[in-house]
Amino acid sequence: MNILAHAYLSGPDEGLIIGNFIADFIKGNPAHPRHGLSPEIQRGIWLHRQIDQFTDHHPIIEEMRIVVRPRCHKYAGPAIDVFLDHFLARRFSEIANQSLADFVSGFYDFLKSHRNQLPDAARRMAGYMMQHDWLLNYQFLEGIDRSLKGMARRTAFPSNLDTAIEDLKDNYTSFGAYFDRFFPELEQEVWIFRATHPPVR
Repeated sequence: MNILAHAYLSGPDEGLIIGNFIADFIKGNPAHPRHGLSPEIQRGIWLHRQIDQFTDHHPIIEEMRIVVRPRCHKYAGPAIDVFLDHFLARRFSEIANQSLADFVSGFYDFLKSHRNQLPDAARRMAGYMMQHDWLLNYQFLEGIDRSLKGMARRTAFPSNLDTAIEDLKDNYTSFGAYFDRFFPELEQEVWIFRATHPPVR
């Protein structure tokens, strides 16, 4: 899953939101003293990793990767992550009982008010994300295309992510159906994590 899903699945717990957002910038054990992270933020990092592991090993997601792999090869997974955020954005109001615009605005405000708790790289990414309104634009194919092209510029090897939008367009109905089957299972996985890893008091 990509940024929108991680943000949505973390709320409204502040520690989970911060940890989930910065997780990709924290290497190794988040409890290591070198990171200087509170237990609440560490919990958010562990949730992020659980979401990624569940998603990466789910058979529905593998079915989607099979479609995209001829084009994107080892970058099929990142492409699918962005596709999933597109369908979440499109269905957001029915899933979250809140408009996407209201959620995104609140999330951006949260990041601004907690910017001092973000590592430098995460703070820079948050700035780009808000400047170009990535999350609200995930609902549009044009926004997904821009995101994929941006990712293609940052990959170490040729990825073809800059043309991956064609796979989304060609398989739009089936990918949407895959999302509809997968996301409730992911929400259940997050509920289990929250129940078995309660907040530190």
